[in-house]
Amino acid sequence: MVVFSIVIALLLEQLSPLRAKTLPLEWFGRYADLVARNFNAGRRRHGVLAWIAAIAPCVIVAEIGFLMLNGVSFLLGLAWNVLVLYFCLGLRGFNTGFNGVHEALRAGRTQDARDRLREWSGEDATEFTHQDLAKVAIEHGLATAHRDVFGVIAWFVLAPAILGTLLPGALGTLLSGPGGAVLYRLGVVLHDRWGRQTAAEYEQFGAFAREAFRLFDWVSVRLTALSFAIVGDFEDAVYCWRAQAAAWLDPFIGVVLSSGAGALGVRLGESLHRDGKLAFRPELGLGDEPDLEHMNSAVGLIWRTLVLWVLIIALMTVASWVA
Repeated sequence: MVVFSIVIALLLEQLSPLRAKTLPLEWFGRYADLVARNFNAGRRRHGVLAWIAAIAPCVIVAEIGFLMLNGVSFLLGLAWNVLVLYFCLGLRGFNTGFNGVHEALRAGRTQDARDRLREWSGEDATEFTHQDLAKVAIEHGLATAHRDVFGVIAWFVLAPAILGTLLPGALGTLLSGPGGAVLYRLGVVLHDRWGRQTAAEYEQFGAFAREAFRLFDWVSVRLTALSFAIVGDFEDAVYCWRAQAAAWLDPFIGVVLSSGAGALGVRLGESLHRDGKLAFRPELGLGDEPDLEHMNSAVGLIWRTLVLWVLIIALMTVASWVA
């Protein structure tokens, strides 16, 4: 059921209007803001309670829906898995955002590329050069592919096994694939909305959202980075991962970006043009400065990784049938 759920959900997502599929996440974002307004008193324990209040109902619905429908029919359980993955996965959003920047750069419309990058990533691209635009688009593309696609799939597949190992007795059977996908995807939203806030009242309140997401992401970032190495330049990817990831502003996403940069043979990070001066960042990757061909290569890297994951999950499924 797992591999069929993933493949059908990915196909359905590519065929669907982007606006329609992102509405549930937008609604959850508004709900998260409402929860924060009611719970945020500047204390860490309030952040813990708010995180549970925001995510637990959605995970419970995902779990109960699967258990009820799968108990009636395998096909209904499959349909529920597909529906949950459809709303959790963000491959279509990556394609739309990345391709918009790429096409504008290819046509020489630099200002249009700046506008599209700002709309997609939220990055202030006013002073970005052509090379800056390609660099940041690749960085944001790799990070987005991980958090919106590979992280979701990893938790959809691995959540039952991970919790079954970590939690004792019946507690280890409480989370199945749909619940794992929802837990991870909504954890990303709360990390971005609460954990990344710079306001003083969010320093303690958002701490648990940051910590919980890093706990969830510890395994998935390494699976993504290892996959980039396998389908790209393995030696350079592993070297960059080991030597450069920890220096990035967010060491977790630095694992993905450094491995991806090494796998592509491109230099990411380094300086950017902001506020009339160069803003220096840690170096990621090896090789050439980013250009349009590297943007093409980044798309190919992500698709090869996705194919690799589907094949591995299919082999795991067949092995479980045989066993």
